[in-house]
This record gives sequence, structure tokens and C-alpha cells, in this order.
Amino acid sequence: MARKRRRPSSSSALLAVAVLGGLCSPAGAAIVGTCTIMVGSTGTMAANPAISIFGSKQSGGSSATATITASSLLCTLLDLLDCYSVSAPAPAAFTSAPSGGNTNVTFASVFRLDGSGVDNPGSSPQRVSNGTHSLQVDLTATKSSGIFPAGNYQGTVTVLCE
Repeated sequence: MARKRRRPSSSSALLAVAVLGGLCSPAGAAIVGTCTIMVGSTGTMAANPAISIFGSKQSGGSSATATITASSLLCTLLDLLDCYSVSAPAPAAFTSAPSGGNTNVTFASVFRLDGSGVDNPGSSPQRVSNGTHSLQVDLTATKSSGIFPAGNYQGTVTVLCE
């Protein structure tokens, strides 16, 4: 009696493809390591003469500073130069503001790594290598109509290292 040859299950082939795809995928895989962010100083936002812009780059304002320390054994072993990305996206609103302070306001943030004079848009991740990096962050709030009401304002930019 002739034996019928059984066709191998396609699930094992699919698993092999999935594993291979995971190994070759450029998507961010889990990195064994740490990325520490230490806040140095908070920034100060100042108003322009028309009181329609608050920003740390305005006269009298100052950048916030932080130190980032990226460390990954995997990156060291594989001699990779850019395992972590840093970004500092702008907030959607002030953390605190007087009545009307968040009305018709847009926010923009920029950051600089390692003392460079290059302003990176806050939402554009920049690769960093293992080691310690200095970071300066600036925030600008622009009122599209009218002026900012008198009062105290606070804005928070969250720095990400992922």
C-alpha cells in the first residue's frame, strides 16, 4: 500500500518567517540598557514687547537644561552608535495659566544636544550614542489673536529618551 506523504504544516514556516522578520526588522527592538534624564535647570519664558509670544528664547528668557546618560550593553557589544533617540515635544497647553491664557495659543519646542547650535524640532527624535549628553530645551507659546492675560504661566516639556 502506497503511503500518502503528508504536507508539512504551514504554521511552522510562518513561525520561521515571523522570527526572521523580527530579527531583520528595522523597528525599535527592546534594548537592554538604560537612558537616564537628569534635569539641570528649569527654563524661563519671557514675553515679547507685543505680549503675544512667551518664549525661553525671548529677551530675558532662558533654556531648560538636562543631562542624558545612555548606556546599553547590547549597543556596546555590537558597536552600535545610535541605540537611543531623544526628543522633547511641545505641550498642548500651559500646565497652569490665568483665565484665557490657553485660548488661541500654539506651542513649539526645540532642543540642542551636546552644545550644538542646531535647533532640532521638539518632536523630531535625534539618535544618541552611549555616554553622557547635555541637552538644552526651549519652548515658545504664540497667541494668534490678542495678547496674553496678566498672570503666572507654567509650561512643561517632557523630554523622552527611548
